[in-house]
Amino acid sequence: MSLRYALLALLRVGPLSGYELQKQFSLSVGHVWHAPDSQIYPELRKMEAEHLIEGEEQPRGQRATRRVYHVTDAGEQAFLTWMHTPLEYARVRDPAHLRAAYLEAAAPDAARDFFRAHINQWERELAQWEGELLRIDEVANPMLVRRLAVTEPEDRERTIAFKRFTYEGLVDRARGEISWAKRGLRLIDELQHAGSGVRSDPNSAHV
Repeated sequence: MSLRYALLALLRVGPLSGYELQKQFSLSVGHVWHAPDSQIYPELRKMEAEHLIEGEEQPRGQRATRRVYHVTDAGEQAFLTWMHTPLEYARVRDPAHLRAAYLEAAAPDAARDFFRAHINQWERELAQWEGELLRIDEVANPMLVRRLAVTEPEDRERTIAFKRFTYEGLVDRARGEISWAKRGLRLIDELQHAGSGVRSDPNSAHV
């Protein structure tokens, strides 16, 4: 159900077509709630059927049209109710940590490859999220610019602060995953050296 509230959050800024909504989604809330187009468009139809949003056909060019969505009063109330309702946390489903729990069944080189791939993945995430922090500081994120344009002046500082706080958490998460995987590489060396009777350097990590 979180997908619909992410979509409502975007539409509260102003009306968007399905294509515009999908694009804005990938540039903003998609960083914290991934959803492919195959989920977004069906959810829009459900939300329209439940009167949370309304679609309006608008001309595009001389012959084509596009459907633009905007939030209804019911949609606005649903969003605010969600914001004030205690969050229901899902149980953890983490494939990387599940794999790590059974790495004794893998050859050391395969285990190292696993941890190196994990580091590479989270280094990419870290670079992206640090880039978003920079864009927030420069007020260069397109969705943030749109949101600030419809935000009262006294609320703009709070809006920026919470966006920055969110990405700071994502940066912390990425750094934590990288650190965890590097410890995994050291653990492999320590276990191999212990088995061979050779003591390892605890400060070494083969990344």
